[in-house]
Amino acid sequence: MDETMTETVQTAPFAPFEWMLSARYLRARRKEGFISVIAGFSFLGIMLGVATLIIVMAVMNGFRKELLDKILGLNGHILVQPLESPLTDWKDVADRISQVQGIRLAAPVVDGQALASSPWNASGVLVRGIRSDDLNNLTSIAKNIKQGSLEGFDDGQGVAIGRRLADQLSLHAGDSITLVAPKGAVTPMGTTPRIKPYKIVAVFEIGMSEYDLGFVFMPLAEAQAYFNRSNDVTSIEVFTTNPDRIVAFNKAVTEAAARPVFLVDWRQRNSTFFNALQVERNVMFLILTMIVLVAALNIVSGLIMLVKDKGSDIAILRTMGASQGSIMRIFLITGASIGVVGTLVGFFVGLVICLNIESIRQFLSWLTSTELFSPELYFLSKLPAEIDVGETTAVVIMALTLSFLATLYPSWRAARLDPVEALRYE
Repeated sequence: MDETMTETVQTAPFAPFEWMLSARYLRARRKEGFISVIAGFSFLGIMLGVATLIIVMAVMNGFRKELLDKILGLNGHILVQPLESPLTDWKDVADRISQVQGIRLAAPVVDGQALASSPWNASGVLVRGIRSDDLNNLTSIAKNIKQGSLEGFDDGQGVAIGRRLADQLSLHAGDSITLVAPKGAVTPMGTTPRIKPYKIVAVFEIGMSEYDLGFVFMPLAEAQAYFNRSNDVTSIEVFTTNPDRIVAFNKAVTEAAARPVFLVDWRQRNSTFFNALQVERNVMFLILTMIVLVAALNIVSGLIMLVKDKGSDIAILRTMGASQGSIMRIFLITGASIGVVGTLVGFFVGLVICLNIESIRQFLSWLTSTELFSPELYFLSKLPAEIDVGETTAVVIMALTLSFLATLYPSWRAARLDPVEALRYE
C-alpha cells in the first residue's frame, strides 16, 4: 500500500485527464450544490466587475475627450501674452507663429469684460474681438451656428452670442444687444462707462452652458475701438494639431514670436479641472477593482470547499499514481476557468454597452420618464464613451491575474493533501 502510494506516473503538464477532471468538478452534483452556487457568484462577480470597470473608464474617458474638445475648441492650446511692450506687432507675430510646423491657427484676440443687456434682462459676459477668418476656423463656433450667419462678420458692427445668453436676454438674430464696458471715454468728471448697442448677426451653441452663456464675439477692429486699444491686442490664441504634445510646441512658438512673450498652455489654464477628473478616474478604478478582488476571493473560498469535499477523490488519484503537480493543475484549471470565462464575458458585455450607451440611456430615460443625463447639469448633450485600448487591456490582464492568483493556495492545499489521512475514515 505504502509503495503504491509513493509511486507516481509522470504525465505531461495539463494532460487531457487533468482537463477532464477539472470540467467534471465545475459541473457539481446535487449534493455539491452550495459549491456550485459559490462558483456561480464568483463568475458573476468577475463578469460584472470587469464590465463595470470597462464601462466607467470609457465614460470618464468620453467625458474628458468631449470637455477637452469643447474647451480647446474655443480657447487656444497656447496663450501668447506680451512682455515689456504691448502687442502692436500682432500681425507679424501671428504670421510667424502660423508658420511653425504643427500650428493650426494663431488668432490675435482682444478680451474684455462687459455687461450685456436687453429690455428684459442683463448678464455679465466676456467680449472677445477676433478676425472673421479666425472665427470661421474655430469649428466649434462656425459649425454650430443656430441663427443668422458669420458672412461679412468683419465688415459690420455685429456680434455673435451664445444660445443660452440669447435665451436669457430673450433675443434672436437680428435683434440689438447693449454692451456696457466699465472703462469708456475719459471726461473732466472721470472715466464714464461705454454703452453701445450692437446687432446680433449670429447665435451659436457649443454645448457647454458656461460658454453659450458667457461669450460674445465681436470684430477685432471694433473690439479695439470699444476697449480703447491702441492698435494692439490682448493676446494671441494658438491652436495646435496635437494638444497632448503641447510641451513640444512651447519652445518653437517662443522662438517664432521673436519678441518677449509669456506662454500659458491649456494644461496650466485648466489644471484644477483636469486634475480633478484624473483623481476621480483613479479613485473609481480602485473602488471598482475591489469588485473583481471580492469575486477572486470567492474563487478561493469555493476551491477550498471543493478541495475538502473531494479529499477522498484526491487520495484515490494519488494512490493510482497521480503526481502532486497533476493534482495542483487540476484545481488550477478549475479555478482559473471561472476567472477566464468571467473576464471574457465581462469584456464583451462592457464593450457592447459602451458602443450602445447613448441608446441605452435614451431607452432608460423613456422607461423611467426621467432625464438621466441633463445637458444643463453635465454641459454635454449626450452621454459619451471613449474606449481606450490600453486601459481596457490593463483591466482584462488585472482580472485574469487576480483570478489566477486566487487559485494558487487552494491548489497547493490539494496537492499537499496526505492520502493516508484522507482515506483514514472512509
